[in-house]
Amino acid sequence: MALLEVSNLSMSYDDKQLYNEASFEVQTGEHVGITGQNGTGKSTLIKLITEQILPVNGTIKWFPGVRIGYLDQYAAVDDDLTVREFLATAFTELYQLEVQMSACYEKFAETGDEQLLMQAGQIQEQLEQAEFYDLATKVEKIITGLGLNDIADHKTAQLSGGQRSKIILAKLLLANDEVLLLDEPTNYLDTVHIAWLVTFLQAFEGTTMIVSHDYDFLEQVTNSIVDITFGEMTKYRGSFQEAMRQKNENRKRQLREFTQQQELIAKTQKFIDKNQAGTKATQAKSRGRMLDKMNLVDAPGQDLRSYFDFPVYQPVEVEMEDPYAIYDEPFETGPVVPATTLTVNNLAVGYDQALIQPISFEMVAGQKLALVGFNGAGKSTLIKTLLGKISPLAGTSKFMEEIVVNYFNQDLTWENDQLTPLDVLRDQFPEMELQPIRRSLDNAGINKQNAQKPLALLSGGEQAKVKLALMTLTPSNFLIMDEPTNHLDETTKQALQRALKKFTGNLILVSHEADFYQDWLPDVLDISTLSLNTPTD
Repeated sequence: MALLEVSNLSMSYDDKQLYNEASFEVQTGEHVGITGQNGTGKSTLIKLITEQILPVNGTIKWFPGVRIGYLDQYAAVDDDLTVREFLATAFTELYQLEVQMSACYEKFAETGDEQLLMQAGQIQEQLEQAEFYDLATKVEKIITGLGLNDIADHKTAQLSGGQRSKIILAKLLLANDEVLLLDEPTNYLDTVHIAWLVTFLQAFEGTTMIVSHDYDFLEQVTNSIVDITFGEMTKYRGSFQEAMRQKNENRKRQLREFTQQQELIAKTQKFIDKNQAGTKATQAKSRGRMLDKMNLVDAPGQDLRSYFDFPVYQPVEVEMEDPYAIYDEPFETGPVVPATTLTVNNLAVGYDQALIQPISFEMVAGQKLALVGFNGAGKSTLIKTLLGKISPLAGTSKFMEEIVVNYFNQDLTWENDQLTPLDVLRDQFPEMELQPIRRSLDNAGINKQNAQKPLALLSGGEQAKVKLALMTLTPSNFLIMDEPTNHLDETTKQALQRALKKFTGNLILVSHEADFYQDWLPDVLDISTLSLNTPTD
């Protein structure tokens, strides 16, 4: 029997069909990647197989008694616990057993009842088999591996959204479940910690199901792929690259079969139309019946394409008099953009204490910069300080007068997540007509149905697209993008990359995905060299 059987699964929201009568199996020890564009139902599939929601139709059967761990990035976290204390809650059952064992020993000391001594011995054997006495070491390994050392003794209430996601992942990896269900586990991890997670998952002897848009990551940690495309689930065996090769071959074959069938239909219909009466009327009727019974081949679907265009803010043109002109009329100059657009001088950033050494740099008009470094090095803190959201500990930073900044914040937080994307954009641009607002959402890959759904019901990728749609309606000459590729599918990443390349203003890009920027951003500032925190290997 398979570890997991999904049979004839159908799921839809309102009038949007996610999948129809989909079936697949997962075997013990299999490492499965779940792929598909934003909004195809990958995270919904995880919610279905964890019974958080019910399908429209179909069955989902787990092997009885299997222990399942699920990475829920919105799980409740006790704000009164430190990070280290929170991670220890992964072993709550073992700590309860220890309490029972101690109680047995205490009662034995009072009564001399041998039965209590035997019971305590059995519990101790259970604890030893579960490596209970090595738990502290296990916790420290996870803390180091995921780069949590600097926040291990912080209260969870103090954590950012990214740090919160990391500690939830850390607790899951400690729990020793037989099955790990991971939804975008590399979000908020830098390169070093992704590499550590790869090593962990490669050595994991249980079963994994992983939703991810990080294809390099999937290539290293999976041996089969469930791809969700146009309402269908297809399982491929082998690596991610092998799965995509098979998918492309299937699509080419389907296109070939569709084209041949359409040519046959057209030719047959032409014969029928020509011979409805006359000596070949019987043949025409026979061919008509053949067409009626024909199993039609669907045209292969095309991936949804996003398009982004960040408008460039143009300063007000100025008129000035030319002292050398032979006419008395003024002449117009072009927009005045300062040669230096950002000046940073001995800037120290942090909250209670500095995260990086004082930093100084300048950016000139049109310059684009990648800001990189390990998690906790101070990248986002530097960005928020430049934007004036956090006060500097020392030094100064200044955007020149004509600079208008457009900022992408990686945290998917909204003042009211019950608003729809359409509501959000209309609130932000109350004077704008509805048509350009709808167009910006459509260009971002938010269709008409999703544009009218509450934000809370959208996937992380779809919410990120709403943020990008907002930015395409905001003229600026300086983009600051803090991990914009988190949650985005590959085609949307490519569209975003094209738009950032095309943008003629300044850009500061924070990203842990070197493949996204390294071939077109020559200027790279590595905060790791300035960080006062210690990176973890």
